[in-house]
Amino acid sequence: MEINSLVDLNNLKSAPHLNKIQRKRFSEELETNIFNADWITIGIMATHDYEAIKALQSISKKYSEIKFKGYDFLRAEGRVFLKGNQKTGNVYIRSENGLGEGILLTCQYEIGSAESNTFGPLPLDFFSN
Repeated sequence: MEINSLVDLNNLKSAPHLNKIQRKRFSEELETNIFNADWITIGIMATHDYEAIKALQSISKKYSEIKFKGYDFLRAEGRVFLKGNQKTGNVYIRSENGLGEGILLTCQYEIGSAESNTFGPLPLDFFSN
């Protein structure tokens, strides 16, 4: 499957390897959506809890207005799913088998007529570059 836009990722279970051109293009497209959203929610599927937390921290580092709280002491065994909500700042993590790997980012809107859009899975290091 050829991956030319963010929506092409939506049918994948795990994040694919993205080359530099794809990363740049998807990052620009994603930023437009992030900045137009009222808030975002993040879902991170990872092999270990520390990988998920590192990916979450990379998002906050890249976008200073996106903050989460209370994730320093989160722990879960085995494969994990981490969920973060920018509006509340809350972060949860749970063990879950059968998941792929990657970041799912959903742009949320206060206005009921605006539809939420989920993008991903993106590679766990997508926001680190």
